[in-house]
Amino acid sequence: MIEPTTLITYIAIVFGFVFIPGPATLLTVARATSSGTKIGLATGVGVAAGDVIHTLMAVIGVSAIIATSAVLFSIVKYIGAAYLIYLGIRALMDRRPTDLGGSIMLPFSADIAFRQAMLTEVLNPKTALFFLAFLPQFVTPENGFIMVQLTILGIIFVLLGLISTVFFAVCAGSFGNFLRQNPAVLKWQGNIVGAVYCSLGVRLALQER
Repeated sequence: MIEPTTLITYIAIVFGFVFIPGPATLLTVARATSSGTKIGLATGVGVAAGDVIHTLMAVIGVSAIIATSAVLFSIVKYIGAAYLIYLGIRALMDRRPTDLGGSIMLPFSADIAFRQAMLTEVLNPKTALFFLAFLPQFVTPENGFIMVQLTILGIIFVLLGLISTVFFAVCAGSFGNFLRQNPAVLKWQGNIVGAVYCSLGVRLALQER
């Protein structure tokens, strides 16, 4: 079992880390602002689901394969970047109605937002390498099965990350509800969301191992 001191230190570090705005936070905020709190929450849960997969990958060693294979790393990186840019282009091309006299239809459902966020997170090799490099630092063979310790640490990371994205989704969703009362804002929301996705895609494509 993980020592209490080590666990408290780990939680403090992760808690500070997840509240520093990063790609997952930007995606969540962009979706919540443009499409409401429900879509933002679905995006945050999707990111958490992707992190669960990364935890499993780190536990079974798949992340280690990605870390040691430059070709595989590049393939995953460029697929992830292409997917982000694709989502960005779709958002830029989307033309949502700005007539405030009727109901404003959301561009997609919470299910789609969840799947997009999960796939985006899974296809980020940097996240895989982060789990592989970060979690083992708090693992001690003398404290029991390493796989169990890694799983516990990964679950804690996912839960704290989910708390962070829920917080940002609620805040951004409330702010977005106010902004969406202005037709001019509605006109530019798709451009902002698209720009966020495209910039994250380009950033991922240019990252080195």
